[in-house]
Amino acid sequence: MTRRINHSFVFPCWSALLAGYPVFWKNLTQRRLCCIYHKKHIGSTGSGMQGEWITASARVVETLGSPDFAPALIAALRTIAPFEHSVTFAYFKDFRPIALHDEFPDWKRQVMVADYQAGPYLLDPFYLHSLAPVTPRLVRLRDLAPDRFYQGEYFRNYYVQTELAEEIGFMVDAKDGVSIVISAMRATRVFSAREFRALQDVLPFVAAAARRNWEGLSHRFAEQQSPLQGPRLADLIERAFQNVGRNLLTLREREIVEFALKGYSAEATGQALGISPGTVRIHKRNIYSKLRISSQGELFSHFIKALSDLE
Repeated sequence: MTRRINHSFVFPCWSALLAGYPVFWKNLTQRRLCCIYHKKHIGSTGSGMQGEWITASARVVETLGSPDFAPALIAALRTIAPFEHSVTFAYFKDFRPIALHDEFPDWKRQVMVADYQAGPYLLDPFYLHSLAPVTPRLVRLRDLAPDRFYQGEYFRNYYVQTELAEEIGFMVDAKDGVSIVISAMRATRVFSAREFRALQDVLPFVAAAARRNWEGLSHRFAEQQSPLQGPRLADLIERAFQNVGRNLLTLREREIVEFALKGYSAEATGQALGISPGTVRIHKRNIYSKLRISSQGELFSHFIKALSDLE
């Protein structure tokens, strides 16, 4: 029977560093204590995946505060479960997200970073769930997404371009209202339950290291233009359609548009707004008529175009 790897053995070792001892991993005695703890709690097999994680996590700690931190962190995570791509975004209130790290070739970076920051992030479940206080967790995108996300236009018009089989994200509260999402992405297969559990085991390490390395991010957001006041997506919908000369939607219709763009079904939208699914469908027909469109795809296209016109 294959023994499940417990990556939590390093937590007592590096917790001292993350509490404020920057020379911890350079101290040979402390390194030996980590090895003693490792042997006592999980055995003496320091080879294979466990040995790779020990070495890689030590490298993460050594690179704190340097440009090498993010690549070292991703490399450490890959010793637990392989994945092709990774991107890390920081979110703060209504500001445009900051890309902290990615590994994409230029052609893919255009879609995954530049295009994303231009507007589609407003419909991203990771962004939407980062607006509330974040409890550190590892989550699959599909578990955050609304019921019709994969039939919605965010997925069909934007996310499908990413060519991903699955995306999972470490969601971390970086203090001062800033949230960080470290995404691991696969192009051909989803993460197995066993791989997901193994990555969950190192969540405390990932969260502590990310908070330490990226503290003070709120100051970087402060350099951006001030965000819009009020609910970000609802306000942008209103301004976007005003911008293209179609200031025709009622408040309720704008709410319906918001839920439709996020990927909610008529049933889920009705439940959220306290109206029947049939009423939601009537509103959608009126919206399409007023905007002279015939599909949700056209609605999404109008929204993205209008967003770019607001720049």
